Amino acid sequence: MVPRDERGGGGRGDGRVTTSPSFSPGRSRMAAWMWHKFSSWFWNPDVWLPPNYNWEDLVPNDKIRYANWSDLWTYPIFMAFLAIGLRFLVLNKFVYRHIAQAVGLRDVKPRPVVPNETLEQLFLRSKKQPPENEIFQCAKQLQWTERKVERWLRQRQAMTRVNKFTKFMECAWQCTYYTFIFFYGLYVMSDKSWLWDIRNCWYEYPNHSVDIDVWWYYMISLSFYWSMTFTHFFEAKRKDFWQMFIHHMVTIALITFSWTCNLTRIGTLVLIVHDCADIPLQLAKMSIYSGHKAFCDTVFAIFAVLWIITRVGIYPLWIVYSTAIEAPTILPMFPAYYIFNSLLIALLLLHIYWTYLILRIIATTITKGNIEDNRSSSDPSEVSEDNEEEKKQN
Repeated sequence: MVPRDERGGGGRGDGRVTTSPSFSPGRSRMAAWMWHKFSSWFWNPDVWLPPNYNWEDLVPNDKIRYANWSDLWTYPIFMAFLAIGLRFLVLNKFVYRHIAQAVGLRDVKPRPVVPNETLEQLFLRSKKQPPENEIFQCAKQLQWTERKVERWLRQRQAMTRVNKFTKFMECAWQCTYYTFIFFYGLYVMSDKSWLWDIRNCWYEYPNHSVDIDVWWYYMISLSFYWSMTFTHFFEAKRKDFWQMFIHHMVTIALITFSWTCNLTRIGTLVLIVHDCADIPLQLAKMSIYSGHKAFCDTVFAIFAVLWIITRVGIYPLWIVYSTAIEAPTILPMFPAYYIFNSLLIALLLLHIYWTYLILRIIATTITKGNIEDNRSSSDPSEVSEDNEEEKKQN
């Protein structure tokens, strides 16, 4: 784990320091002292570790390779920027773009508006539906007709939307990642005892060694979610924009907590259960954007079945049950365990919300005969405008 000087104190987090602020020659030493005190409090082993364990007990040795906390803040961040570069500079340009064109999509950009500061301010104040009185005032000020003002605002709104071509490439990237990580996860977990008996996640805890394949599984997974978080505010804004952002944050927190506390065994199970359903989900969305309805219906049905089995079946009944019911009977509880369990439950609540959306899509499919992506955009008019775009392409 983290070396003693980085954790801020040894033993039970006594917070002993060698420098007193009264003898500090400057602000830098005062800041160092305050950081040392904060670290001693935050990394208190009474919070993070089971009773009678200190950070020194989890230092890697010849017998057990413990998780190294500092790895989380070096390798995944670097790998996240590599993933962003791979996605936008290589795969988007040389792979996904050609696939999108092959399935009939075109990268049609909306026509830019003539710059107008008055209307720009109106647009920024109320992007979706400006009040009629403000439209009237702007038209009077510019000596335009109200119809001309509304046309400018619609055109300006169109500039903020992301077309199906770009959405297709976003999904293609996620589909590539989830396909790779799921099969890599199967390879990693195939010989792990806790896959076949989840109670092995708790026996002899925290004296669990982190194998090199598990190390890579964690680093790759965390780097992907960091990359998605870094690019989240620059991509298509969907209806569940904030829910997805919270999902990324909860996932990163779960990976970080499980690594820090050496709960990597249960962490790998959470990862592999979550990855499989995302493959057909991304394929279904790509099919929606490319207009291949028959393939979309088939893949979406596979996704719905996998989602329900893994996210609201296996996950709560196998993993959450084990962490909440079985674990307390095998090992002594400690505060970080409750934090970890709370994050697992928060993830389950997000699953329930998304399951509601999926069931609503299924209901819409039964009644209307077509699948629509309820998450597609923050603007409900986007579907109709995409249809108009397709007509122009034809």
